[in-house]
Amino acid sequence: MAQGRTASSTGPIFGGLLGEMSAEFAGTMILILFGVGVVAQVVAGGALTTPPGGLGGHDSIAWTWGLGVTLGVYVAARLSGAHLNPAVTLALAAFKGFSWRRVVPYWCAQFLGAFVAALVVRWDYTEVLGHADPGHTIKTQFVFSTLPGNGNPAAGVHEWGALRDQVIGTAILLMLILALTDLLNNPPRANLAPYIIGLVVVAIGMAFGTDAGYAINPARDLGPRLASYMTGYGTAWRDQWGNLYWWVPIAGPLIGGLVGAALYRLFIGFFLPTAEPEPPGRVPAPEG
Repeated sequence: MAQGRTASSTGPIFGGLLGEMSAEFAGTMILILFGVGVVAQVVAGGALTTPPGGLGGHDSIAWTWGLGVTLGVYVAARLSGAHLNPAVTLALAAFKGFSWRRVVPYWCAQFLGAFVAALVVRWDYTEVLGHADPGHTIKTQFVFSTLPGNGNPAAGVHEWGALRDQVIGTAILLMLILALTDLLNNPPRANLAPYIIGLVVVAIGMAFGTDAGYAINPARDLGPRLASYMTGYGTAWRDQWGNLYWWVPIAGPLIGGLVGAALYRLFIGFFLPTAEPEPPGRVPAPEG
């Protein structure tokens, strides 16, 4: 995720914007296929077991989301740097020299990848979702999009508490991504960065998963939310309190990503040696 690469001479498609967008689409699709898929298995599939909940739980979800990130990064990293997250793309543009002209195209590719992946999961789990929740209500809406307190009113979390949580979680994510991919720091070697970044997502899910379901990625939430709305979830834009909630997992991560990148620059980046420039998080255009 957010890794620089050496320019290649295999042609303009490989190093150009079309190839980068294709990689962002594919990498984000892989991430969401595993992430939304495991929530569908635990929430919808678990509701049909006896006793209920026999197909895993929170740890299963956290580990699979982390593996989804790792696999998505391995798919996309060579072409695009594998941002897979609009918050990552925005932070790299603001702090690491990533081209502002590529921000919106990357966002579009990430959103479409998440949207298509969610449609695939929705299609594959048609029967299970229909039996677990025939009315397609809040009960299984959480399969596709996050909710405050994970949809549990007893948690007492509303929009502003969830927004705070998303800022904090995404700030942690970006601070660690920059630490793990900064060539001037001490990044993992032997192409292990995607694996370690996946573990970061697992850790965030296990430590900060209660207040808002750790979306920490606007595309991860908005794409599946739209897919669920188009396939029968009429309350997809609202939370369990009936309030409009869709904006929280978008605004929170975008703000948090900038905060995390700024903190990394403040506490670490300013003090690192500057003997060599760091790649800005994507494949440079091929020479010649």
